[in-house]
Amino acid sequence: MARKAARPQPTVTEHLKPSTQDCPACGHHLRADYRNYRTVATLDGLVGLTLDVRRCHHPGCPRRLKPYRPEAEGRYALPQHEFGLDVIALVGALRYAEHRSVPEIHKHLVGRDLAVAERTVTNLLDRYDELLAVSLTDDRRLSGLLADQGRVILAIDGLQPDVGHEVLWVLRDCLSGEVLLARSLLSGRQRDLAELIDQVRDGLQVPIAGVVSDGQHPIRKAVAQALPGVPHQLCQFHYLREAARPLYEADRHAKKELKKHARGVRPIERSLEGRVDAEAEAVRGYCDAVRSALTDDGRPPLEASGLKLHERLSAVTASLDRVAEKRGSPKNSSGCASS
Repeated sequence: MARKAARPQPTVTEHLKPSTQDCPACGHHLRADYRNYRTVATLDGLVGLTLDVRRCHHPGCPRRLKPYRPEAEGRYALPQHEFGLDVIALVGALRYAEHRSVPEIHKHLVGRDLAVAERTVTNLLDRYDELLAVSLTDDRRLSGLLADQGRVILAIDGLQPDVGHEVLWVLRDCLSGEVLLARSLLSGRQRDLAELIDQVRDGLQVPIAGVVSDGQHPIRKAVAQALPGVPHQLCQFHYLREAARPLYEADRHAKKELKKHARGVRPIERSLEGRVDAEAEAVRGYCDAVRSALTDDGRPPLEASGLKLHERLSAVTASLDRVAEKRGSPKNSSGCASS
């Protein structure tokens, strides 16, 4: 059924890039050829993804002109799906752990501000069942695809929709983007995760050349147990987030201090009520600009919200100074909110 209303704008945006710039098949440089845009509905809101896609142009490369998408894309949603893996995991937990009906699941999702049709809940349940039923030995297409690329870069991620629910563990190949195995576990113990990795490894006809995951100790120990000697890279986003934590704290404090000097927008707006002249409209525009700057938070560690706020307030102040200069008034030195 066609969508009857426009989908709301994403509440969070993410710019994802491949972690490597070298072709995994021939080692030559991967060109940044184009960008894809996706909107994924997650339990935390709508996420707008900007995806940098690279391709190898070296003649003779087995992966020539094949897209290499950001590895982190797979942790949000399945290919060509608009609902996140966390939503699929929650739907499965509500159905099989709490034995809820499709209408009850639909009501629960709507209560969490997810715009979803009841029929879509059935489709999400099908995706959940398919994920749990993924088997390498029965998928000739997947086996052939992996054989052509000659290796697998294994990504491991656990998705827990809510505290107390089972964790949906997804193991996928970063090169092809294919899900290799998905299974719900009551816990993420080293032994359980190692068994999942063993099952994937034993079902593959090509070697696992590397592993990507976050820094959880059970995952690291499970990889070391099941794949000794295989390079294990922790997710670069987690690396960057931990490395930037002191800067993030300083930036957050700076933003808090900046907000103290940008108060008083609402009284200005009240003073303009009933006015429709050009000057009033211009002042309203400045108020909207300040309000937008105050409410537009960055996404650490890739975006510093304090620096973004400083840049936007500086731009507003510079604009006010130019207006004051043209009118022959003293420049605004105390900030835009005081004008």
